[in-house]
Amino acid sequence: MAEAKADIALIGLAVMGQNLILNMDSKGFVVCAFNRTVEKVDQFLANEAKGTKIIGAKSLEDMVAKLKKPRKVMLLVKAGFAVDEFVKKLLPLLEKGDIIIDGGNSQYMDTQRWCKELAPTGVHYIGMGVSGGEDGARYGPSLMPGGHPAAWPHVKPIFQAICAKANNEPCCDWVGEDGAGHFVKMVHNGIEYGDMQLICEVYHLMKDVLSMDQSEMAQVFDEWNKGELDSFLIEITRDILKYKDTDGNFLLPKIRDAAGQKGTGKWTGISALEYGVPVTLIGEAVFARCLSALKDERELASKTLPGPSTKFSGNKKEFLEHLRKALYASKVISYAQGFMLLREAAKVNKWNLNYGSIALMWRGGCIIRSVFLGNIKDAFTKNPNLTNLLLDPYFSAQLSAAQQSLRQAVAQAALCGTPAPALAAALAFYDGYRAAHLPANLLQAQRDYFGAHTYELLTKPGDFIHTNWTGHGGNVSASTYNK
Repeated sequence: MAEAKADIALIGLAVMGQNLILNMDSKGFVVCAFNRTVEKVDQFLANEAKGTKIIGAKSLEDMVAKLKKPRKVMLLVKAGFAVDEFVKKLLPLLEKGDIIIDGGNSQYMDTQRWCKELAPTGVHYIGMGVSGGEDGARYGPSLMPGGHPAAWPHVKPIFQAICAKANNEPCCDWVGEDGAGHFVKMVHNGIEYGDMQLICEVYHLMKDVLSMDQSEMAQVFDEWNKGELDSFLIEITRDILKYKDTDGNFLLPKIRDAAGQKGTGKWTGISALEYGVPVTLIGEAVFARCLSALKDERELASKTLPGPSTKFSGNKKEFLEHLRKALYASKVISYAQGFMLLREAAKVNKWNLNYGSIALMWRGGCIIRSVFLGNIKDAFTKNPNLTNLLLDPYFSAQLSAAQQSLRQAVAQAALCGTPAPALAAALAFYDGYRAAHLPANLLQAQRDYFGAHTYELLTKPGDFIHTNWTGHGGNVSASTYNK
């Protein structure tokens, strides 16, 4: 009897790949598994995939032969070189209408490049962000596909079946052309960096300013998770704070305070600089990880550099409420910055992004899933042309109620010498964004003074002029530096 033809193939049998295959199998799809180290295919079939409909392949040729047309091949391998090598090897084996899906954390420019290169071949390319970790991959991730639109109808039934659901709606929809899917995933990861850093700063303030023990902190995070801060990251923070090691003591204080990173937060910061968007909070979250990595230097500096003598003397319960509101306000500001970056990138790359749909995709399955993403979806549903999340009536009212608490948290952190760069960045952005006038007029005058870079008058925007500030600097402006 001939072997059943597979609906899709997946290359890369690390934990994410294995769990996605098992997820697809559980939804009734026949999956062909392949790995560069072929022995891993046999091990997977004999163990985790035992008793399933999953089939294996001994080579790329064998894998392609077992696929229904149009053939769908998903890559879950290391971004960059490994993806490029597999695409090059697959192309001679595929034909017009077949589909390659890169489900790794690739840079969006790589996806743009492959979409362009593959267009003349008729082979469709999808760059798809996958979020949710190994548990999400197995039981329902958030999926963000973008690339050649003609491929979407062929993969939609599979991906919308295996993804997470929020209010019975799939956390997966078509994002846009070429690198849009991977760009949205990159911004998701940047927001994740910001969320994690904000929570860490609040934990630090609880521990060092309020001298709370871990059981107390866990209880507070448990309470917060029942309200507007209800989210995956608050939930796991509660669980981490409660967790005890085999010796009966809390595990968290034993963990070395030097953070790692894989690059997607840094990519978000670089993109923000390239597109000229003030994604300040995510930038501070990346730099906070970089600073934490200087563990030995910090320990040396702690013995040399003095801090304040101020101790917290206020009402603990009141300050905890300030912290809750400050965390919420900062999260809103971080998401607002992320959507600002999405909007600018969409304009430059001519992507037609649906911001409400993106919020829904993040509503379940992914690491930043939270209740208030539903409010973000509502904001963009009511006004698809919303320029900034902070201008939505709901979020404007929320920030109005919370901004004073954010000030209290940042001020207390500064007075007590507890670093809170992400909270401070949120407040600085909020005050900068709501300022009708900023000191950039002086900055423009400085630029014109030393470099003849010109400036605009309030009464004549768009008309760039130069002043001979010293009387001997000349009247010729550096016209190429007008912007």
